[in-house]
Amino acid sequence: MNNHNYIISISKERLAEMPVMTYPAAITVVDSAAVAHSALRVLSKEKAVGFDTETRPSFRKGQVHKVALMQVSTEDRCFLFRLNKIGICAELKAFLENPDITKIGLSVHDDFNVLRRSGDIDPKGFIDLQHLVKKYEITDISLQKIYAIIFGERISKSQRLTNWEAESLSEAQQAYAALDAWACLRIYRHLTEGRFDPTGSPFRHIPEPAPDRTVHC
Repeated sequence: MNNHNYIISISKERLAEMPVMTYPAAITVVDSAAVAHSALRVLSKEKAVGFDTETRPSFRKGQVHKVALMQVSTEDRCFLFRLNKIGICAELKAFLENPDITKIGLSVHDDFNVLRRSGDIDPKGFIDLQHLVKKYEITDISLQKIYAIIFGERISKSQRLTNWEAESLSEAQQAYAALDAWACLRIYRHLTEGRFDPTGSPFRHIPEPAPDRTVHC
């Protein structure tokens, strides 16, 4: 964490006032072994990619689902792997376990836990933005808030609880899923390339002191 007396965070009210971000790149839906092979040929040439997953929401206690969708993004294209249709092939497993390709996500251990329902996977080369942003004084840990702090735009979450195992994904679902992975890569590059100045952030403030809970006799 930082050695300063300030933090960088954003309120829900200020977040709600921001313009909604529109996904700006291309999308490829990967729903066959042939398309997966082509996608992984492209991705294997990248040094860093954005990463995220989507799982069909469960509305019953104790009910769990396997990962339905895995999103892997470059700067100009996001590949949406429909794992509920194609599973995790040996080539995709090798990609996830390749330490030489940096994969940037948010709360990635949660993704790992759900991915392991689909097979024996030992993910390598992952960076969790929740840990990285602490080096830049950012204390918020949601992708929505991190993105808003850095870029001044809001990522809509309206599609989060939709059916990710649907026969076909709507354009809105595709754009939502792609944006999350693409945003992770954009945040990572913006921070690591030195383009974010914590001292100049409009969301920089001194936190409220913790209440004194000392019991006086």
